[in-house]
Amino acid sequence: MSVPADSKTGLAAVAEAATQAPGRGLPPVHLWNPSHCGDIDIVIRRDGTWLHENSPIGRVELVRLFSTVLRKDPDGYCLVTPVEKLTIRVEDLPFRAVAVTETDGALCFTTDVGDTVEAGPEHPIRVETDPVTGEPSPALHVRADLWARIARPVFYELVERAEVDEGRLVVRSGGAAFALGPVGAGVA
Repeated sequence: MSVPADSKTGLAAVAEAATQAPGRGLPPVHLWNPSHCGDIDIVIRRDGTWLHENSPIGRVELVRLFSTVLRKDPDGYCLVTPVEKLTIRVEDLPFRAVAVTETDGALCFTTDVGDTVEAGPEHPIRVETDPVTGEPSPALHVRADLWARIARPVFYELVERAEVDEGRLVVRSGGAAFALGPVGAGVA
């Protein structure tokens, strides 16, 4: 596939592709199958900070823009445009769920990049527990194969909302029940 001579590459191409999404919609990254063009020095740190060449990307709008063209493929996380695929590094999960509200029996989460996600069968909550420390690692499905780490204060809110069901703490949303840990954890 030939690339037009005036096509942008690298960060410029990623930014341009992301602006193709009207409003807060998402570009159709699942339909794009460009050749892998290599790595780009972007890292999403465990705390949710996006770095480019070891410097934080300070513009929230730019991080939001890049988040809309993020995809997880079998070979890792990448930013994609119709003509380029650039691998990035993600230390944990690419997003953070930083707030939760409850409306009509649904838990609605807000991520650090501005997405809103209603937990339910299509967007489950999962909690893995470290077998040595017992520390929970809660996550929320955002889209495709992209997940958000649920921030500790938000997880505490979920624990406060939880009910005991068959010996474990459970929250309900969108007609589904989600365990917040193994049997007996947090149940007094």
